[in-house]
Amino acid sequence: MLTETGRVVAVEDDSIWVETIRQSTCGACAARKGCGHGMLNRYASGQRGYIRVLPGDNLKPRDCTVNDQVMIALPESVILRGSAIVYLMPLLLMLLGAALGGYGAASDIASLLGAGTGLLGGLVLVRYHAHRHRDDRSLQPVMDQIVEAPTQVVEVA
Repeated sequence: MLTETGRVVAVEDDSIWVETIRQSTCGACAARKGCGHGMLNRYASGQRGYIRVLPGDNLKPRDCTVNDQVMIALPESVILRGSAIVYLMPLLLMLLGAALGGYGAASDIASLLGAGTGLLGGLVLVRYHAHRHRDDRSLQPVMDQIVEAPTQVVEVA
């Protein structure tokens, strides 16, 4: 399980919205200067992200209030499967489209149009997959525990 701590920014009937801060592990990597991921991460490091989180087994959304610190969890298999769908499906369909476009007409323009059509089709399928599985509990981050509730400061006059 991959876990992350975040701050509750909204509570809904069936879920909560959690704000997380993107952190980078690039500081410990030896290839950080020549890596494209490191360059993008320097640009986005410290930005806030908002995630819709479903309640855990023993927790309900109403157990939380705004500004609570919560631990959210996501299985590693979801990341691997999602990466394969997002990256491989458009790529494979683009290659298939290029091959089919070039097979019949045997021209570069037909291959280019086939590749573009395949890539667009792959992106549409990725979007359809995301829409179809948006409420699939096994693919969503879940609230693991409430780490810390904000303390009330009472002023004494």
